Parts: sequence; structure tokens; C-alpha cells
Amino acid sequence: NPLHDRLVGRRAGSDAVFLRLPGGETVSYAGFAARVAQFAGALAGAGLNPGDRLAAQTEKSWHALALGMACAQAGVIHLPLNTAYTEDELTYFIGDSEAAMVVCDPSRRNGLSPIAARFGAALETLDADGGGSLALAADAMPGAFDTVPRSADDLAAFLYTSGTTGRSKGAMLTQNNLLSNADALVETWRFTEADTLLHALPIFHTHGLFVATNVILAAGGSMILLPKFDIDEVIGALPGATSMMGVPTFYSRLLSDTRLDRDLVGHIRLFVSGSAPLLEETHRQWEARTGHRILERYGMTETNMNTSNPYEGERRAGTVGFPLPGVELRILDRDTGAEVPNGEIGVIEIRGPNVFKGYWRMPEKTAAELRPDGWFVTGDLGRVDGDGYLWIVGRDKDLVITGGFNVYPKEVEAALDEVPGVLETAVIGVPHPDWGEAVVAVVARVEGGVVSEDDVLRAASKLAKFKQPKTVVFRESLPRNTMGKVQKAALRGEYANLFD
Repeated sequence: NPLHDRLVGRRAGSDAVFLRLPGGETVSYAGFAARVAQFAGALAGAGLNPGDRLAAQTEKSWHALALGMACAQAGVIHLPLNTAYTEDELTYFIGDSEAAMVVCDPSRRNGLSPIAARFGAALETLDADGGGSLALAADAMPGAFDTVPRSADDLAAFLYTSGTTGRSKGAMLTQNNLLSNADALVETWRFTEADTLLHALPIFHTHGLFVATNVILAAGGSMILLPKFDIDEVIGALPGATSMMGVPTFYSRLLSDTRLDRDLVGHIRLFVSGSAPLLEETHRQWEARTGHRILERYGMTETNMNTSNPYEGERRAGTVGFPLPGVELRILDRDTGAEVPNGEIGVIEIRGPNVFKGYWRMPEKTAAELRPDGWFVTGDLGRVDGDGYLWIVGRDKDLVITGGFNVYPKEVEAALDEVPGVLETAVIGVPHPDWGEAVVAVVARVEGGVVSEDDVLRAASKLAKFKQPKTVVFRESLPRNTMGKVQKAALRGEYANLFD
């Protein structure tokens, strides 16, 4: 079982600190490994078999991290789910994945119980303090478990990612996808046992779960595990850390606080940013205030991390650096499919041990985006400059990235188009000083229709909060090209200064 043995098993006897929790409590590597084993025993005891899926919508805690690793030890496929997802959204993920078990916070048990029952899934609970029915079952298990043998090519996790149209896709990630990427990042970012990572990211997303956590486990370092990004807690924790991984919002919020200065971050050796583009102005302000140059990188749900600015050498603002060890990158012309020279824009394709196995039960989608020779068509547009740095210049799709989370316009538009009096909608992302991009709904009313902003936002409230528009703009009609296609690029240009 490469993933468990490499990340947890080999330090199962170590008293070294793995986690530092709010309030001063610590969890050793040995204590973490024992809890992982107890959860693995509970999963096996509940009848879960290798290859079964476990859907988890739990609050961030070290217990939730242990459950994720327990899935690896028991050979179960881990499906972490955003805590903001509504019951309507969860119904699809649980049904599509055919989850054998659903684990949720006790507060959501009543709402999820009929959904789990509908699909024949067991339902267990786990709260942020380590309570709940699954925790009780784990308490009765020994702190050791006979790890289920798995190969590097066996599936370890599903992460759902949407296209701009159609159903959400379950990206199937293998043990080696996750492990190879963790090792590449340890090497590239120089993580060691001496590192303490400040972790304020969510753990239902590849950034907080597979990048931050797996890198520290692979290096044997420690993490300060905060429940969420709270500026007072982050500022209080920074002096005890050597590194921090964040999204651009983290850095813009810290820059707005007068307590951020060189003394506060004197012990830090590395700040990493990802999940959304970092403004060049944020780069400049951060360096001026702290003396540190933020390291920006590029990853995707289907591939984990692909490229990174260098640890040593120029961290070039506006770029995402060079391919990671073992990762290949090429840029192809959108129309001809031929590789383009440096400096020219095309579609970014990636190949390497980090690239996923395909989309769960979507062979046509898999064939369209994953070539037989292993190249993955990212859908992102980019160029490589004369020095080899990759610049992401746009997205082939109309994806909006707000606060590090992906929002797919078609899903939001479908909800808004149901509002009586709405003729049609276009959902776009526009620059926002805090979120990177803000979701904006551009709405055309039917002739004589009476629709208010409240009406539109009420319709959006059945979606997760990060998908809901920050504002609504009404206009008589949407701009179209000669083929009748709505010109979202024109709308983005028109409303680019909406939040200035």
C-alpha cells in the first residue's frame, strides 16, 4: 500500500509532532497513525471493501485527516466533499459515485439520511472534536490495522470537477498520482523534517488535502492546523511556522492588516500561492512589506500540481514557473493541434505520473481530454516565454475561480434561468480585490418582466455560497456574435471595473 506506507506507516512509531492544534494540543506521528488504524478498522468492520467509495462531508479537523488516510489503509476510495454543498448537490455526488458510506457532521445527519438510504449507503457521523458515530466505532478498535495491500495504480480518491456544461465529473486519482506529486513537491520546495507548515486551507480540495497535508507527511515535518483562515489566528501562528500555503485571498487579507511586517514572518522560508491567479500588485506589495517573494504554482483537480516557480532563482510574477520533476508540458495550437513555438498561445497539455486515470464512468469525456499516449488536455490557454516560464493567459472554458474555488457558469445560469420574468442569463467572473474573481450574473428580463436582484439571489441560494453571484447586473439583451453565441468576453471587459 504505497500511499499509506509512505505517508503514515513508516513513522507510526515516532513521537515527533505531526500536528499542532489551536489551544496548544499536539498530535504525534504515532498518535496520528494509531487513529488512522482505528478508523480503518471501523471502515472494515462496517463492511467496506477495497475499491468501495466513502463520501465525506466533514468539518476540517485532524480526525477528518485521519479518516482520509484510513481510507488509504483500508483500500477504500476517499471522496471528500465541499462543506458548502447543499443536499441537492450532495445527492448527485453520492448517487453518481455509488458511495458505500457517507460520513457527515452530526448537524447534517437528518438531511442526508434519506439521501444515503435512497442509494443504499451507510451513514455515519464525525464532528470537528472527534465525536460522532464513526468516531465511537473507531474508539472500540485497536490502534493497529493490517494494511490492505494496494498497488500504485489502484484508485485512492475521487475529486469531482465540473465542465462548463453537463454533469460533474469524478476525477479518479491513483495512489501513485498522489504520492509522486507529494515527492516532487518535497524536492522542488525543499521541505524537510524541520518544517512547520501553517495550514489554513480547506481539506475537501486538492490544495489543502493532497498538496499541503501529503507534502508534510512525506517530508516528516509538522503542521499548524487551523480550522479556517481567520486573520487573527493566522497572524498569531505565523511566528511559529516556517512555511505557508494559501490562495491569493489569504495574501490580500494579510496585506490589509498593519500587523504584517518583516518581524512577523522572520521565521518563514516559503510562502506558496495557488488555486487562482495572484495579482502582480499583490506580489509587489508582499515583497515590499515582508521581504519575501511569493512562490506561485499551477495545478488542477485532475493532475494535482504541474508546474512551479523555482525555489532558487527568479519567482516571476504573472507566471507559474516550470514543469515539476517527472512532469512534461506542451502547448498546442487550438485549431491545428500542432505544437506552438515559445511565446505563442495555445492549449496547455500535461503528461506525467501525476495525471489522473480518467473520469468515473465517463469514457467519452475521458477520451476527449486524456489522450491514449497519456497527454491531458487541460483546457487552459498559455504560453511559454523565452526563459521557459509558463504564463496562463486564460481559460478555454468560462470557468470562474473565486477564492480558490471553481464555479462553472452553466450550473449557476441553469438556476437563475428558472426565475419567472428572466429571459436569459450569463454568469461571468470579474476581477475582485479579495476573491481574485467575483461571480457576477448578467440578466436580461423578458419584455415587461419584473425581476429584482433579490429574486435572482434567492434562486441562487440553493447552490453553495461560493457559487452565488456577488452582484446582479440587468440589461436589455446579452451581446452575441453572428452565430448567436453570447459574448462573455465582451461582458467581462464591460464589467471589469465593477469592484474597483
